[in-house]
Amino acid sequence: MKKWILFSVLTIVVISGILINVYLNATEPLKAAEEKAVRIAQEKTNLKDFSQFSLYSGEETYYVMTGKNSKQEEVYVWINEKNREVLTRNAKNGITKKEALNKLYEEKNPNEIVEVRLGMARIQKTDRPAWEIYYRNTNDTINYYYVDFDTGEKLRAIDNL
Repeated sequence: MKKWILFSVLTIVVISGILINVYLNATEPLKAAEEKAVRIAQEKTNLKDFSQFSLYSGEETYYVMTGKNSKQEEVYVWINEKNREVLTRNAKNGITKKEALNKLYEEKNPNEIVEVRLGMARIQKTDRPAWEIYYRNTNDTINYYYVDFDTGEKLRAIDNL
């Protein structure tokens, strides 16, 4: 009986160790990208207190961050992974996530909103800051809807994937 208990505990410890190792290896590239983005933002902007980070993979990969400026105003930062170009916008000067969703609801009838995030939409060879809304419709197909961050206009929609 003691052998079974010892074997069970040892098995649980080994499996836990393997799972922890897999998790750490899986999250390491994201942490490295975040550290790189923070370094670039500190070099090229005067922003401080970065609070959120995400990767956006559209036509090109962007690091998207939320930070604060010297007036403690919320600012969004987009950094092109390839050429390290930095674009900043005050959050108050663009549309909110809720306003982007309202724009979607004016035109479409989504069944489930999966994710809403800041990204970059390429329109006529020009990258524009945008809200990307990923949703499912009543047919349970995947759909994307892009709303310009600066103007609130619909940039494009990708339906029924």
